[in-house]
Amino acid sequence: MTVSQSLWQSNEDLAQACLKHPFVMGIADGTLPEAQFAYYIGQDTFFLAAFVRAYSIAAAKSPDWDGFRAFHKLANGVLAELTLHTEYAARWHVDIHAVEPGSATRRYTDFLLATAWGSDVGLIVAAMSPCMRLYAFIGQQLSQRQTSDHLYTEWIRTYSDPAFVALSQQIERLTDTYAVDAPQTPAIYRYAMQCEYDFFQTPLEQGVSTKTVPAK
Repeated sequence: MTVSQSLWQSNEDLAQACLKHPFVMGIADGTLPEAQFAYYIGQDTFFLAAFVRAYSIAAAKSPDWDGFRAFHKLANGVLAELTLHTEYAARWHVDIHAVEPGSATRRYTDFLLATAWGSDVGLIVAAMSPCMRLYAFIGQQLSQRQTSDHLYTEWIRTYSDPAFVALSQQIERLTDTYAVDAPQTPAIYRYAMQCEYDFFQTPLEQGVSTKTVPAK
C-alpha cells in the first residue's frame, strides 16, 4: 500500500462524514440555500488564494525538477479553479475582494501557509493532498448519483471532471514520492481533513463556531 493510500484509508471516516454533510447533500440535490452557497464561494476563493501560494512554496522547496514542474502544474490548476470562482462570484453577487474569512477558513489557511513555510515538501503535500483527494471523491460520488441538472450541477461537473481527478492523482503521487514515514505526516493529513469538514459546516452556521468530528 502506498503512503497516499494509507493516509486516505486512515481518514475515510472523515471523508464519508464530508460526503454525507448537509452542505454537500444540499449541493447534491440542488436544495442548498443560495445564500449558503454564495458564502461558501467567497470563503473558498479566499482559501484557494492561500492554496496556490502553498503550491508555489512547495515548488520552490522541491528537491528536483520533476517536483518543481509538477507543483507548478498543480498551481496552474488552482488558478483555473479561481477563474471559475470569479465567474461564480459575479453570478452570485459576491465581492471576492471584500471577503472576510470565517474562523474555519482562517484556521485552515493559516495551517496551510505555516506548514508550507516551515516544513519540507513531504509535509507540505501531506497538508495539501486531502483537499484535492476529497473534492475528487465528492465530485465523482455526486456525479454518479445525479439524475437531473439543477443549480449546482456545474460545481459537481467541475470536481468530477477527469482533468480535476488527474490533478488529485498527481498530488497523491507527489505524496508517495516526498511524504516520508514521519510521525507528523498522519497528524498533518488528519488535521487538513478535519479542516475540510469544518469548512463545509461554516456556511450552515454563518459565523457560528463550527462543529467537529471527534479525532481518532
